Formats: sequence, C-alpha cells, structure tokens
Amino acid sequence: MLPWKRVIRPLAAFLLAAVAVTVPAASGAQAAAAPSSGWNDFACKPSAAHPRPVVLVHGTFGNSVDNWLGLAPYLKSRGYCVFSLDYGQLPGVPLFHGLGPVDKSAEQLDAYVDRVRAATGAAKVDIVGHSQGGMMPRYYLKFLGGAAEVNALIGIAPSNHGTTLGGLTALLPYFPGAEDLLSAATPALADQIAGSAFLTKLNAGGDTVPGVRYTVIATKYDEVVTPYRSAFLTGPNVRNVVLQDLCAVDLSEHLAIALLDRIAFHEVANALDPDHAQRTTCASVFS
Repeated sequence: MLPWKRVIRPLAAFLLAAVAVTVPAASGAQAAAAPSSGWNDFACKPSAAHPRPVVLVHGTFGNSVDNWLGLAPYLKSRGYCVFSLDYGQLPGVPLFHGLGPVDKSAEQLDAYVDRVRAATGAAKVDIVGHSQGGMMPRYYLKFLGGAAEVNALIGIAPSNHGTTLGGLTALLPYFPGAEDLLSAATPALADQIAGSAFLTKLNAGGDTVPGVRYTVIATKYDEVVTPYRSAFLTGPNVRNVVLQDLCAVDLSEHLAIALLDRIAFHEVANALDPDHAQRTTCASVFS
C-alpha cells in the first residue's frame, strides 16, 4: 500500500460518513435539493463565457453529493452551472448508488440531461463522469440520442473497457458497509467486468460517436480500472491523458483522482473550455 493511502482511505470514509449524517439516503429529487455549495441550482443560467451546463455523473457505490465535494465547487467557482444526479439505485440500499443495470442508468441520465436543458435553456451540456460515470454516458450518446444533446464527455478513470471483479473489490476499503453489495450478480458490477455482454455491445463498431469531444484522464496508480490504459478511447476527437504525465509526483489512485485531485480538476477545466486552456502542471494544485 502506498503510504498516502493510509490518509486517503480514512478521509474518504469520513467524508462518506459526513454525507450520511447530513443527507441521509439522498436520491432523486432529494439530492437535487441537497446542500451542495451552489451546485444543483436549477435557477442557474449559463453565462456567455460558459454557455453549457456541466452534468457530473458519479461512480459505482457513489452518489450525487459525496463524489463531487471537491470538483463541483471547483467548477462552480469558475462560473459554471453545475448539476449532479443519482442513478443506478437498488431497492433498500441508501447512499450507495451506481449499482443497477448500466443501460437503465443511461436512461436515468438521459432524463436528467433533459431536465437540466429545460431548466437552463441550453441546447447541449458537457458531462464529467468518474469510473462507471465516465463510461455509462457513452451508452446514452450511442443508443439514446445523447450525441445531439452533449458537446463533450470527460471521463475521470472511466471503466470504458471494463475491469475484473478483483479490481472492483479494491473499492471496498473506501466504502464501509458495501461488502454485502459486491457480487458478480450485482447488475452494474457484472456489466463492468471485461468482456461482458453490455461492454461488448457498447464498444462494438467503435468507442466514439460523431459530434462529441472526448477526454479521458487516467492515473497509472488506478487499482480498480486495470490496466489503467484500458480507460482510454480510440477514435476521432479523443484526448487521452495520464495524470502522471502532467505531474509525475501525483500519487492519486482511482478514488482520489475524482474526490480531491486539483491537478485532475484543472485538466477537467481545460477540457471543458479548450479555447482558454492553460498548461496543467504540479503547480496547478494551487490554481
């Protein structure tokens, strides 16, 4: 174990516990109204500088609040209208989401994007997703008409080509109490195992669809999506980035890259606004 994980894992558990106290069983409309430092504000109107709202899509075992305690305020402070949804809920399972069939989760995303577009008046949104949340939107883009509604998809350590059940097991130290949910029969987990029927369908005929810009931000220390380069996409309008190519001393793994890594956040901001991108380096942690 890398020494810093002794800090990150208790921190992640603390943050999850805090969310459990402040927003118990947040889901659906409740999550949209949850305290969120200004995001999920359906009165927000995009500015000329940032004309597209940003929809954040959490990962497996995540939810619309705890996955984005770092990135959502980061983007909001830069003038974006920011939204996040819960998806993939299982009956009787509070807080831990992203567990249902991935194709059904994509339908939830489709409906949520429609809601955001209607509220903001924007023709298109940009999507930023972590882990399953970086892969699942590709089903929406490819099969549910999302390509007409999305400008860019930015995946942070996305499970684009799947992983192993052993890789998914690596999530458990960060999510106390989730052990009972880990099974190859759990729909979202089964769908994310490399070679699954879902992933075979998703990736058949190419990774991308026309009209959408794709960015993948991966970390070589990812212990969930393995090998880490399996997160990468192939096709036009694709940019694949390794976090350590931006800052060699960045030790973030699968969870930390989305939860608190400001170097990754800076690269997300670049992908959202490539015309005004600034070089991402180790010093970007202070920006």
